[in-house]
Amino acid sequence: MASERKVALVTGGSSGIGLGAVRALKKAGCAVYVFSRRPFEEPGVTHIPCDVTDEAAVTAAVDRVKESAGRVDILVNCAGFGISGAVEYTDAADARRQMEVNFFGAVNLTKAVLPLMRRQGGGRVVNVSSVAAPAAIPFQAFYSASKAALNAYTAALANEVRPFGVTVTAVQPGDIATGFTAAREKSAAGDEVYGGRISRSVAKMERDEQQGGDPDKAGAYLAKIALKKRVKPLYTIGFSYKLICFLLKVLPCGLVNRLIGILYAK
Repeated sequence: MASERKVALVTGGSSGIGLGAVRALKKAGCAVYVFSRRPFEEPGVTHIPCDVTDEAAVTAAVDRVKESAGRVDILVNCAGFGISGAVEYTDAADARRQMEVNFFGAVNLTKAVLPLMRRQGGGRVVNVSSVAAPAAIPFQAFYSASKAALNAYTAALANEVRPFGVTVTAVQPGDIATGFTAAREKSAAGDEVYGGRISRSVAKMERDEQQGGDPDKAGAYLAKIALKKRVKPLYTIGFSYKLICFLLKVLPCGLVNRLIGILYAK
């Protein structure tokens, strides 16, 4: 990347981890642009209203950044939300919308900035994944699937664009205390059939989230990864979650899935 002031674009930067990343990138001296649907004001930050699922709107918003700043050095794909419920009772439209925002939203932004990054000779894409990708959570199957897809996309894309000086990485937070919990779209359809397991599972997850980490610290970690000289394809935030992800790799998959079931499907 060039040595001049870096230009960073953050989706979902109006709250939670994304807002933490925005503030950390601004503090590091970056010119920061935030794409979000909701109104947003932050001193020294430029907000552009944008729905990440609308490819034409994304292209137009990125063009505005290009006209204003002339380049995009960093893209942080943080926009996302969660749904919960039994797979059997989840409407296909709801499952598709989960993928549209969490996965294809990142795809849309990345497609829009890659030509610019190639021409300028480098760039960094940071995709915000989740520990729920390797640890598939029952009754939040489509959220886990969206983040697992993002991990696979990140690893493949990293190899595609490496010759252009563009680097791509995913960061997996665990439980973080943000508005994500309250915004989760919950369905208890079929809970009586499943013996109350849907509501118990989601309630446990929400307790874990609200007792989770500091979003500003998680955002600062994203900024640190965005500004590193070299990156790996995948990072996990926090020692305990790094240990969990290590165990998920080395323990037999059947045992791992049983343990997750004991935690979140009883």
